[in-house]
Amino acid sequence: MNAISMAKTAYATSSRTPLQTNRGTEYELFAQITHRLDQYAKKQTSVFADLAQALHDNRKLWTLLAADVAEDANGLPAELRARIFYLAEFTADYTRQVLSDNADPSVLVDINTAVMRGLRRTGVPA
Repeated sequence: MNAISMAKTAYATSSRTPLQTNRGTEYELFAQITHRLDQYAKKQTSVFADLAQALHDNRKLWTLLAADVAEDANGLPAELRARIFYLAEFTADYTRQVLSDNADPSVLVDINTAVMRGLRRTGVPA
């Protein structure tokens, strides 16, 4: 499943979740992609094409996040926006290393998991 299909699925109305916040949608996208990366990192799959697709989808998600936080109209605090933008740059660079077989995808899993924890925190505006 490519990122566009995932995004359409994530943003589609579901009888399971009649109303989902932007934060919830972001969490679900991160969860889907992170699960696929984690399968490769934990050697539950060794199909490189699956890893490459998951890396591609992850990079697209981070690129969208970087573009969003770069907008002046973004309501997040400037420091958080800068951190997200830095993580997007790091993720792009690190993805190239993973694709070159010079790095472990578990680092990307850890980053995404940390972001997912942040998205699940309560008391933070969506």
